[in-house]
Amino acid sequence: MSLPLQSLRNVALRRIQLLNRSFTAPAPNAAPAPVRFTSTAATATAMSKPFTLWTAATPNGYKVSIYLEELKAAYGADKIDYEVKSLSFQKNEQKEPWFIKINPNGRIPAFTDHKRNDFNVFESAAILLYLAQHYDPEHKFSFDPVTQPDEYSESLQWIFFAHGGLGPIQGQANHFYRYAPEKIPYGITRYLNETKRLYEVLEIRLTQDGGRDYLAGAGKGKYSIADMNAFGWVRAWNWCGIENLDFVPHVAAWLERIAARPAVEIGVTVPSGGHKANLSKEEQDKIAEEARKWIMAGNAPK
Repeated sequence: MSLPLQSLRNVALRRIQLLNRSFTAPAPNAAPAPVRFTSTAATATAMSKPFTLWTAATPNGYKVSIYLEELKAAYGADKIDYEVKSLSFQKNEQKEPWFIKINPNGRIPAFTDHKRNDFNVFESAAILLYLAQHYDPEHKFSFDPVTQPDEYSESLQWIFFAHGGLGPIQGQANHFYRYAPEKIPYGITRYLNETKRLYEVLEIRLTQDGGRDYLAGAGKGKYSIADMNAFGWVRAWNWCGIENLDFVPHVAAWLERIAARPAVEIGVTVPSGGHKANLSKEEQDKIAEEARKWIMAGNAPK
């Protein structure tokens, strides 16, 4: 999908802003540098942008930042702009009382819409659907449920597939492969194999209709929130122990196609840093070892 000149200008300006940031490179489920907040009231009064994204450098967090960057590039920063508030998992900030008021589940991402009376939304897929409902009026990255009922249903099916299957299963694969205090072969094998099976389901979809570019939509499909919802997890395929994507070549091509989009390149650096691709095994092991300490501390009985 080619972007109009104004959209490319919006992306270029955003890239210049990001170049002025200093950042590190955490792993897909590693936490960003801690940012302390005292209360939701204190932060809300300081917001100068219409939206706030409460997030961390994880696959679920990237879903929303990617969509926000796509919307900003498509509609302009005068209509779509957001404040990034990065939460520290090391300090368990997502469990603090002020954040529980935003997301009772104590997870990221969460989203606050200051245009609509500080309305809060939690669960990454729910945030994507909320943004499509309120801020994608031309359905550039979504489908109209009235005029495109079949495409809209396809989109929901693949969103729910990723939200209910791909994310939770690959998250468990990450845990047993990277973070568990002891290696449990059954857990590692069970969740790795199920993650690979889910990738094979994506492969089936992308080979249908003579070959598809995207998950939902007629013909070869249209890049949409259905793709964004799965992309963050598939992008981190090697973190759960998958050695390569040779067994799903259409998924590999789909991944490269999406990763090359300018707004996606920006979205995976939110919050500042994101994580770089192609980490060496030594780098991966070091990041996992550091993360294991605070993950286990967070799991300790209260």
